[in-house]
Amino acid sequence: MGSQPQSDNQINFSLDDRELSAAPGETILEAATRNGIEIPHLCFKPGYRADGNCRACVVEIEGERALAPSCCRYPTADMQVQSTNARARHSQKIVLELLKSDMPPATENSYTPRSELEEWANKIGVGTPRFPRREQPVSDQSNPAISVNLDACIQCTRCVRACREVQVNDVIGFAYRGSHSAIVFDLDDPMGDSSCVSCGECAQACPTGALMPAADAGNLVADRVVESACPYCGVGCLLNYHVKDEKIQFVEGRDGPANKDRLCVKGRYGFDYVHNPSRLTKPLIRREGAEKTTDIINFDDRDKYFREASWEEALAKATSGLKTIRDQHGPNTLAGFGSAKGSNEEAYLFQKLIRMGFGTNNVDHCTRLCHASSVAAMLEMIGSGAVSNQVSDVAEAEVIVVIGAKPTVNHPVAATFMKNAAQAGKTLILMDPYRSELARHADHFLQFHSDTDVPLLNAMMHTIIDEGLHDQNYIAKNTEGFEALAQTVANYSPESVAGVCGIPSETIKEVARIYATSKGSMIFWGMGISQHIHGTDNARCLISLALLTGQIGRPGSGLHPLRGQNNVQGASDVGLIPMVFPDYQSVADDDSRHKFEALWGCELDPNPGLTVVEIMEAVHQNKMHGMYIMGENPAMSDPNLNHARAALAKLQHLVVQDIFFTETAGFADVILPASAFPEKTGTFTNTDRRVQLGRQAISPPGEARQDLEIIQEIARGLDLDWSYPDAKSVFEEMRLGSPSIAGITWERLQNKHSVTYPCAKEGDPGESILFTDGFPTANGKARFVPAEYTQAAELPGDEYNFVLITGRQLEHWHTGSMTRNASVLNALEPEPVVSVHPDDMASVGLEVEGFVHIISRRGELNARVRPDSGLQRGSVFMAFCYVEAAANLLTIDELDPYGKIPEFKFCAVKIAPSREAA
Repeated sequence: MGSQPQSDNQINFSLDDRELSAAPGETILEAATRNGIEIPHLCFKPGYRADGNCRACVVEIEGERALAPSCCRYPTADMQVQSTNARARHSQKIVLELLKSDMPPATENSYTPRSELEEWANKIGVGTPRFPRREQPVSDQSNPAISVNLDACIQCTRCVRACREVQVNDVIGFAYRGSHSAIVFDLDDPMGDSSCVSCGECAQACPTGALMPAADAGNLVADRVVESACPYCGVGCLLNYHVKDEKIQFVEGRDGPANKDRLCVKGRYGFDYVHNPSRLTKPLIRREGAEKTTDIINFDDRDKYFREASWEEALAKATSGLKTIRDQHGPNTLAGFGSAKGSNEEAYLFQKLIRMGFGTNNVDHCTRLCHASSVAAMLEMIGSGAVSNQVSDVAEAEVIVVIGAKPTVNHPVAATFMKNAAQAGKTLILMDPYRSELARHADHFLQFHSDTDVPLLNAMMHTIIDEGLHDQNYIAKNTEGFEALAQTVANYSPESVAGVCGIPSETIKEVARIYATSKGSMIFWGMGISQHIHGTDNARCLISLALLTGQIGRPGSGLHPLRGQNNVQGASDVGLIPMVFPDYQSVADDDSRHKFEALWGCELDPNPGLTVVEIMEAVHQNKMHGMYIMGENPAMSDPNLNHARAALAKLQHLVVQDIFFTETAGFADVILPASAFPEKTGTFTNTDRRVQLGRQAISPPGEARQDLEIIQEIARGLDLDWSYPDAKSVFEEMRLGSPSIAGITWERLQNKHSVTYPCAKEGDPGESILFTDGFPTANGKARFVPAEYTQAAELPGDEYNFVLITGRQLEHWHTGSMTRNASVLNALEPEPVVSVHPDDMASVGLEVEGFVHIISRRGELNARVRPDSGLQRGSVFMAFCYVEAAANLLTIDELDPYGKIPEFKFCAVKIAPSREAA
């Protein structure tokens, strides 16, 4: 490559007698690399702060006595630099030889086939070291994800910067002095006993194999690399699958817009579930006489209840059962649950099948259990259910508010950018009943009482209006209904709600002032806001707060409900919900309905369908007889599981399409083996509204089929003449009905990997910031909707005196059907755990690592107990991914009246010591 064209702000210099131009802020090494000139380097890694400590990249600069590290030296005009002359090359070789002398011989122990030290030593001709080896540290294999081999450590400190500056976990340090200097974890603990979250950033950064995936070096060799995306949370990290012999060997992050090479423990190490021997590989049909009960069928016992069948027999039985119910009892006695784990194309075809083939709008998915209330409030107030600004916009914000969310657990990579912003001097305000790890980085942490979001937020708005901090010009131009809001919040002074919320009035006022007066304030919220019977009211308050201050429609400001699953945004966008067609076009609106009737060539039901919990209740009322469930697991994810499982057992006909024999599959009449994420190609939409391409890396096992193929087979069995040869053909139809993605072509996705919507016309860049010039409402204005304080459906009392909060944990995801079948993730967290405040443990008589018995008015369970001082007293927390102690046996199925979302985040329980495990 030649030098870059000269411009006013570029710097001309000479490297190895070759004229180059460096961009502003570009080092000698970066300019050399960009121009195809190789200079040895080890401690430097693109994207990391340069340290200059290994001295492998030294160069000679004319007129200077000492050699300079090129990774942190910036060129000046007409500088003359030599990287390959005798003096520079001799120094480089000595450095590499000294480092290599301390390395284990390749024949003795090769930790990685890709040692950068070996590569550079070979390139510049470093032979066998002449120096004695140091006393070698012992290996540390205490972490199931990462192997620690410090005998291969060259102390380049890439891992320190990865942990402290990129992921901001502050676990890895550089301790001691002289020959005793060493990389340490926390207080020189074994890695597995430290506070390490196993994100693997250090292993991806390590140049020698001192920190590597806990696998043999032979497993780190691949035949090909497939660019794809992460199958877990809504952040939408892009990654590379390294594949050999139809098996994923390892995963690395790539430079996607949402992750910048970063991954979390699930994205990096949670991939081998696809190779688990318990994968479904053949269709199964329930045996004659195998009656359904509410009991969960274990995988090992499935042959007692199911027999293998051919695809022809299984599809015939699946479709004939659904068709019989439709024709005998009517379309509305059928329902479908789609999946937020599958692609946009699969979700689109699934909802189209339910609406065309079943003839009903009874179609839903897990957004009903996550952010339905948030979407309800956003559609009502601002005309859109999409986030206004992307996570990366925290770099533009002055103030970042995180409320009702634990991003370090549920959205770990997004959390790294929040922590980066806090390090850069942004003001981070965390508001949550739980003191999460993010509180360590917060300037203000408000640990308010559970269930008191509305009075707290109303008190902030009271302060803003009372002190004249509201943006009157913005309100007048862009909103309506301000007077009603002002009248409501006038009754919520900080002094009057301080006792209710548990937050001092002056703190409420201070935080309100900071939010209102900054140049840019962003609000992120999670299911701590949405999963309440007043979840829509909670979201209304957050939206009103942004509208009141004009903190929306600009860089570094706005509203962002963090989506939980990898495609919950996309599945909602393509109509996998009962009241709207794709692009949130109402089924009750005549124009919208006629549009899709013309597109699909059929008549469509004008009545909104039932939601997840309503469908289960309809089964109990004998109004629902059959279901088709693709990739969902309501036997674990629904509230009040005894009630939900009884509904599943009561169904006349249930078809389940999945990759594992899930708890829900045990209630099926027909089970169809489907494709996992790395086995398919399709688009997925992340929490940022980025439509991203996931590419097939391996083939489905055995006789398992692509989900798109299975959906079409079901459609043909219901007399629909469908033929979509691939995901691209489905995507092209989606564009016809969805104006927001009409400008995104398949070819553009193949080239760019990620495109933000709205993107109305081909060539449009996509809008990363929404509502810059009004709102997509009838009059272009947002609408204030005030909210009054209401309490949870079930409050703690004398007998049931604790509050149960459910959610996810870092190592596991959703109902655990994927992560509990991933070897590393299951090794990190192998059993159910209930978190309790240490003082509550003492008062109840619970022992650390002992067991606790939890009882609600709906169910009971046993699990191991773990102290957690981040909880408030009187509350307990449990993840809902463990079938042996299913948290949703305890939860209540009361619904938010607007979003129809159950109250997962609050129910009354009692706890006591137990001698039994789960």
